[in-house]
Amino acid sequence: MNSPVLKPLVIKIGGAILEKESALNALLKVISQLENKQVVLVHGGGCVVDEMLYQAGYSTEKKHGLRVTPKEQIGLISGALAGTVNKSIVATANSMGLAAVGLSLNDGDMINCILSTQDLGQVGIPQSNNSKLLDCLLKTKFLPIISSIGALENGDIVNVNADDAAVAICQLLNAELLLLTDVNGVKGADGEYLTSLNAEQAQDLIQQGVIAGGMTAKVNAALHAAQQLRRSIAVASWQSPEQITQLLDGQGAGTQIQPN
Repeated sequence: MNSPVLKPLVIKIGGAILEKESALNALLKVISQLENKQVVLVHGGGCVVDEMLYQAGYSTEKKHGLRVTPKEQIGLISGALAGTVNKSIVATANSMGLAAVGLSLNDGDMINCILSTQDLGQVGIPQSNNSKLLDCLLKTKFLPIISSIGALENGDIVNVNADDAAVAICQLLNAELLLLTDVNGVKGADGEYLTSLNAEQAQDLIQQGVIAGGMTAKVNAALHAAQQLRRSIAVASWQSPEQITQLLDGQGAGTQIQPN
């Protein structure tokens, strides 16, 4: 009897994990212990971007939890995410014996981007395109670590919301998706962590202001992925990396975002 083919696992991490070296190390240790599991890391890096923009004399503006990226800032932002943050995670992973490879969304033509129409400046909407590069890397047991920097068809560099980037990579590989954040999941109206959330419930909580800021973008990205892939998407904490193991063992972890 043939053993079932395991889907790859796409894990999205935010920049906040970089501020806690022990948390990143713990996460990478869990990944190193996942036998016969292909893993892709997708990362943001908002806190590093904010600091670099501040040092350069720029302010940070967000709309609905999404970063506004003026054209004059895209060089700094892409340098922070595809350069400083990406290479830092790759170096840490390689120091722990993982064969990590640093990438951006347009490498290998894996993700195409179109310009967002939400008046966010140089922000791209990612669309899955070509999985050949990732297929090759995963087959040969590399750990792709992908920054949320992409490019338009005309070659212009764009910033991409990292949750949306992770969803696009997940769709590209027909993978499982875990969105890691600095809390244990999505909170309900009474401040409790929800084990499950569907689109109708999410919209109610967003309208009430219970889900707000960056969590709004994260929940919307997870709902989009759940609908497209027709399966639940987990939002969990990087502060509890053991949740990854629980998730792969079929146990509930964090908040499961459900398709309608």
